Amino acid sequence: MNAPTASPRTRSPEFVLTLSCPDRPGIVYAVSKFLVEHDCSIVESHQFEDRDVDTFFMRVEFTPVDDGELDATALEAAFEEQVARPLSMSWRLHGAATKPRVLIMVSKFGHCLNDLLFRANSDGLNIAIPAIVSNHPDLAGMADQYRIPFHHVPVTPETKHEAERHLLDLVDELDIDLVVLARYMQILSSDLCKALEGRAINIHHSMLPSFKGAKPYVQAYERGVKFIGATAHYVTPDLDEGPIIEQAVARVDHSMNAADVTKLGRDTECLALARAVLWHTENRVLLDGHRTVVFS
Repeated sequence: MNAPTASPRTRSPEFVLTLSCPDRPGIVYAVSKFLVEHDCSIVESHQFEDRDVDTFFMRVEFTPVDDGELDATALEAAFEEQVARPLSMSWRLHGAATKPRVLIMVSKFGHCLNDLLFRANSDGLNIAIPAIVSNHPDLAGMADQYRIPFHHVPVTPETKHEAERHLLDLVDELDIDLVVLARYMQILSSDLCKALEGRAINIHHSMLPSFKGAKPYVQAYERGVKFIGATAHYVTPDLDEGPIIEQAVARVDHSMNAADVTKLGRDTECLALARAVLWHTENRVLLDGHRTVVFS
């Protein structure tokens, strides 16, 4: 399986600036001029103009000149006054050195969990995983192998509200930046989806025609599909319809049996989810209405 990739770098950035605003001439110049005047060197820069909605998106990695120190609070205040406010920007400044804290949710299928744990442990993902939450006890051993606390939180119709409250408590207590549903087979309530808006990613199979219910890959095999795939997207109250971050597909060969198709489908799930987590945690994903801009 190919590893998720990001753009090559010649220098390690200390900060990442992401922004969106109404499109107009001079935005790139204004941002670049500001950084130069504050003794910052741009390491990587991407921009995109969505002409359908007349909106401009930008992501800039930068570092202080000559490895000098930078007062991030003062820089934010100056940027807001000198650039962001005049250009009506929505923006964020991120510290690139801090590992995002990711909580993983899972049920009984461990392939996506195992893939994320391996990538994080081998520096394929620059994240910290302080907890794993599951509605079943089956994967506690996998969490133990990586010395990550495992929280078994059973979910029934009667305990669903309490279980979601427990999850939000963990998110707050552990200072979680991102929640990843790595084949967590429970529908989240609308209230929980809203509480995690923009910081929860889900993975699910993505095949035409759509196969719902149990054993979707077996259903796909029985219908003779030629491609299978997976979609990683942000969690919203609309089930499986949140803004898409990444998709992966694989060709099904006529010689494959149902078990082969299932294994191939799980590989696409791992790959799409890993890329989505990588790009989100590197602040490469900007929301554009129901769509995303991904500076991969």
